[in-house]
Amino acid sequence: MTSVQEKPTRTRLISGPGMLLVWFYGVMVVGAVSRSVFQIATEFDRAPLAYSLSAVAGVVYGFITYSLVRGGERARKAAQWCCAAELAGVLIVGTWTLVEPSAFPDATVWSDYGMGYVFIPVLLPLSALYWLRRNRTVTQ
Repeated sequence: MTSVQEKPTRTRLISGPGMLLVWFYGVMVVGAVSRSVFQIATEFDRAPLAYSLSAVAGVVYGFITYSLVRGGERARKAAQWCCAAELAGVLIVGTWTLVEPSAFPDATVWSDYGMGYVFIPVLLPLSALYWLRRNRTVTQ
């Protein structure tokens, strides 16, 4: 008798509050990417650091969104690492914009801890880290 090995199912990360996280991250992808693409294409020489950081934020948001939708333990861990990096970026850039405002002639997504985005950039990774930690697969 031959045994058929079953393909393991992925842990869903987008049930309940996870769906709200995907929605918020999706909105942030559109906002950060469209803003940075326009600014890089039209006025990059005005504030290259700010516009590049906004583009990086958009890529990070996109990867986190993809990981949440993909599901599974590997995707959860990848999203967790990216959320931690995102939070570090928000804290570093947010502090940098307050301490050295002359370094940023124009705002980034993470300027002033995301004040231009109603502080969603600092609240989102905290919420996502909590959700991802709560939904980890427990191995026995």
